[in-house]
Amino acid sequence: MKHFLEMSPMAERILDAAQGLIQQQGYNGFSYDDVAKLVGIKKPSIHHHFPKKEDLVAVLVQRYTHSFRGELLNMEGRHASPMDRLAAYAAVFEQTFNRDRRLCVCGMLGAESGSLPDSAADEVASFFKVNLDWLTQIMGDAQNAGLIKKNCDAESLAQAYLSALEGAMVLGRGMRTVQGPADIARTFLSTVSA
Repeated sequence: MKHFLEMSPMAERILDAAQGLIQQQGYNGFSYDDVAKLVGIKKPSIHHHFPKKEDLVAVLVQRYTHSFRGELLNMEGRHASPMDRLAAYAAVFEQTFNRDRRLCVCGMLGAESGSLPDSAADEVASFFKVNLDWLTQIMGDAQNAGLIKKNCDAESLAQAYLSALEGAMVLGRGMRTVQGPADIARTFLSTVSA
């Protein structure tokens, strides 16, 4: 399996189409035929770049995780305060949700983890680990600065925050409301603030 950084422009277009489909329909809700129609190519061309669907999804999640990691670094560069970083983190989820009520790629795939091939499931787990490690650090920084209560450990707060944001997307889509992750983040952070 190739690494996402080794992708041709056509492979990138295929990944873009598959990402949108996954965000709307999940792993089991799209096929290579769907991708081919969106990209405007024949199905064998997709197999040329990604022999199996699990290859495509594993590479897509690698790319998604890399992009998200870049967002985390940007947040650190733009925001000194841990609370501002946590708000900026929620804004990434809000931007995704505001695009036709799309869900986080890994949130959607995580819900289907029982039916994912191991290569894709492993990449999804890596995405969540990257995010939880970062959030745990930021929650700990906020606690040490006296901005967040210390009644829960930073790791539990990180898990609760990520769960709230992913859940807000699912609930917002399911209830067809405009309330998205940013509103839930504000409520969560006001509840845990010192």
